Amino acid sequence: MPSSWSRRRFLQGSTATALALGAVSTASFPSAAASEDDEFAALRAKWRDLILGTDFDPASEPFRTQLATLGSTAAGHLAAMAPATGSLWPDLVWADPEPDTDAESYAYSSKISGSYSRLSTLAQAYAQPGTGLTGDPALLNGIVTGLDHINSQVYNENTTRYGNWWDWQIGAPQNLMDVCVLVYDALTETQIAGHCTAVDAFVPDSAVGAYTGTSTGANRVDLCRAMMVRGVVGRSPAKITLARDALSPVFPYVTTGDGFYADGSYIQHTSIPYIAGYGTVLNDGLGRLFALLRGSSWEVTDPNSALFLDTIEKAVAPFLYNGLIMDNVAGRGISRSAADDHTRAHGLLGSILLLGQGASPGQEARWRALVKGWLERDRHEPATSNLNLSIVRLAPLRALLADTSVEAAPEPVEHRIFASMDRVTHRRPGWAASLSMASQRIAHYEYGNGENARGFHTGAGWLSWWGDDFGETQYSDAFWPTVDPYRLPGITASRKPLADGEGGNWGNPKPNAAWVGGATDGEYAAVGQHLKGLSSTMSARKSWFFLDDSVVCLGAGISAADGYAIETTVDNRALGTSGSPALTVDGETQPNTQGWTGKFGNASWAHIEGHAGYVFPGGAAFNAVREERTGAWRDINTGGSTTPLTRRYLTLWTDHGFLPTNAGYAYVLMPGASARATAHRAQDAGRLRILANTARQQGIQSPHLGVTAVNFWEPGSLGLLTASAPAAVLVREHRDGTATVCVADPAREATALDVVWHRPVREVLSQSPAVTAARTGHGLKLTFGDLTGAAGATHTLRVRLG
Repeated sequence: MPSSWSRRRFLQGSTATALALGAVSTASFPSAAASEDDEFAALRAKWRDLILGTDFDPASEPFRTQLATLGSTAAGHLAAMAPATGSLWPDLVWADPEPDTDAESYAYSSKISGSYSRLSTLAQAYAQPGTGLTGDPALLNGIVTGLDHINSQVYNENTTRYGNWWDWQIGAPQNLMDVCVLVYDALTETQIAGHCTAVDAFVPDSAVGAYTGTSTGANRVDLCRAMMVRGVVGRSPAKITLARDALSPVFPYVTTGDGFYADGSYIQHTSIPYIAGYGTVLNDGLGRLFALLRGSSWEVTDPNSALFLDTIEKAVAPFLYNGLIMDNVAGRGISRSAADDHTRAHGLLGSILLLGQGASPGQEARWRALVKGWLERDRHEPATSNLNLSIVRLAPLRALLADTSVEAAPEPVEHRIFASMDRVTHRRPGWAASLSMASQRIAHYEYGNGENARGFHTGAGWLSWWGDDFGETQYSDAFWPTVDPYRLPGITASRKPLADGEGGNWGNPKPNAAWVGGATDGEYAAVGQHLKGLSSTMSARKSWFFLDDSVVCLGAGISAADGYAIETTVDNRALGTSGSPALTVDGETQPNTQGWTGKFGNASWAHIEGHAGYVFPGGAAFNAVREERTGAWRDINTGGSTTPLTRRYLTLWTDHGFLPTNAGYAYVLMPGASARATAHRAQDAGRLRILANTARQQGIQSPHLGVTAVNFWEPGSLGLLTASAPAAVLVREHRDGTATVCVADPAREATALDVVWHRPVREVLSQSPAVTAARTGHGLKLTFGDLTGAAGATHTLRVRLG
């Protein structure tokens, strides 16, 4: 269409054109299945429901407001539509003057998928009830005209792909096929064939020919979705079959690269933990495709699909807490202003309900109870009040919340180590914590597409935590654009200035460190990280011992030769725009004026009102600051707003100096503890013993819990434990005269390992297959074979004490 095309002529002619195409009124708008009696029509009708949602009252809130907003948005897009050479909307120009695959061309290719996305908005406004544009002939004509314009101009078999592959193979075809389903009856066979041919050109059969490159994990599911719905629209059994069968490599657990691992880890982009990003996309995509094909000739029957369904409880649920999904598995998504840890979870909750329809009755019942619990406990940003959530996700969540037959499941009490992605979760009554580390297997952070420019220390032992009714907004209120990126909670880092995107676009830099991980009995844990700084000579041995009401945090061997200050951040609490909780140190309340700083030479404990207590065994020096920090989302994401945001922080940190050699730290984090409880713990010398805090071993003993835990960085003995090779060991004595012994090889380098517990043991009640010999008597000697292939897993024994 020429650039002089008249928007007025288009609008004036739209009614007659739409009537000629068979547009119908709102009152008689039919389903696709009502017009054609074949299986493809049934599939189109089902996909239509998956796009639009079902079982909601369009006249009730919040749906009435959502639908009205959808109509208003669509009306604005329709009014602004001006087909011209190189664009459908003036602000979405896809014509690239120098088309190639560099970053500059990404901006142009994104306008193609963006244009189809707007057409999808128009099509939903046309198909949904209550939008004010439902069944509107002018709107329908605009949609069809827009589809034809993009097809004739750029998205066709004669165009050479430029910019970002994602726009051509996922973003554009998914939105295009969704639109085709919603306005199918208005399209001629020629138009349908043209759109399908375009999808075939950019998503050929070869796109799913091998499970590699950009065709793995969530990307693979997205490719299959584009291909499968193209098969539905184009009535191609072969395309649907190919897309369904191409899902199969996603189901089995992997041992390297992208996908789900047996321990619940999920990796995308080779080395990035991504349950809250690509994992969410994968869940949503598979949920939709399972639902689409269920009961059809192409139903998914691969027995390995059951493995994927198991990941809801093994991999997803551990990172959902009171309605939020933890940022340390969101990759570069943390730099996007459009979502936070709460809103990022909302769509996922809806996806879990959708997947439940294809799970066993027991699984579905458990998942519905879990989701209801998360919905009820999210007091900060409830999913059922999120008007930005699509109706297809919001409607079932609201229905579940109102379903009195479903009893909400409580948060579990458990500890999980995800050794294949260097992440840990710890859940206790009233609070939860999660640990983020990096190794030679897992990157410090991800930077790409101009996103997450300052996330470089998120793998340096970042310890995040939340309470049942406190700390829920820690990462939700402009945290990432305003926080000091060198002072994330729990990390040890050099103040050496790093460039935005340090390591390069998609560099995904990984440290040359193997010993990262730990051992757990499912409730308590010994976790360690051999930390090596990004673009720094800084190195450290960090340990965390996760107990009943606290986390014992130890650091040793902290050394650096760069000449920059090295710091360990005890905590960095986000206080919003006006928070000023009291800081108490050894019983004295400190000033709460902004800009205040304090230095403490030998403190026993500190407490932040409404947040947590911190105990420093034996006394420690630390610094504190109250500050207001200003930043903008554009600082960390090139697509973000430039609007300045100011937030308050209260930070506690230990300064190790500019050239530290074997420096260390020790503190105990007590989430939710009162000042009185914190002071009492500091005086209770018998509750916790630090057995060692060196670069050779770090270990603790908690007599009241019966727990002894040691991270052996090298062979040696500590207390009653001996290890012949580096290992993590946790022993827990029970009141019934038994004990649990947990051993792991986090470095994955032990070709042989002996662990001795110098404690009389009568018999072994159960043991891991990894134990090749177990000798009892005056002590327990465990012999392990080659553990290099055990992926850092914990090996557990149950013994009866002598």
